[in-house]
Amino acid sequence: RQTVTYETPEAPGTIIINPSQRVLYFVTGKNKAIRYGIAVGKEGFEWSGEAIVADRKPWPTWTPPKEMIARKPELSKWEKGQPGGPSNPLGARAIYLTTNGVDYGYRIHGTPEWQSIGRNASSGCFRMINQDVMDLYERVPNGVKVVVLNADGTRPTKLKLPPPAPKKSSPKPAPKPETPAVATT
Repeated sequence: RQTVTYETPEAPGTIIINPSQRVLYFVTGKNKAIRYGIAVGKEGFEWSGEAIVADRKPWPTWTPPKEMIARKPELSKWEKGQPGGPSNPLGARAIYLTTNGVDYGYRIHGTPEWQSIGRNASSGCFRMINQDVMDLYERVPNGVKVVVLNADGTRPTKLKLPPPAPKKSSPKPAPKPETPAVATT
């Protein structure tokens, strides 16, 4: 993390995420920000738009969504939640984001997978090394605006979410065997 010159009309306290550069800016003053390296959503999980910080938790419990469990059945052991701790995927802190009061499941959080920073690695959340998310957590109160830029670095005009995963088609029931006609005499 480092303090950098960053031209923006946003007010101090705003978080701006540039997924294409894999960086998060915390605006500290006129054209000044703290820049953090992050991991972003992998292909098919990218999103952009505005959100607010709705909640913040130290050593949060992680509960994988049902869609993630469907992709990775081995995560079903955590369907009721994995307690916070060093191996928890949310790391040391989690900052919960909502848009228009809706929680789409996106977070800014720490990670035990520090090697994922600088990559497209998540299911849409923004990962930080634990030291950085702990620093950001102390700077950001609830209610702060978060702007997630479009892939081309432009400011979004609306919320753009990834398309839902295609539904798995249910197997069609086997056709009922035809009953042969019974001859009557």
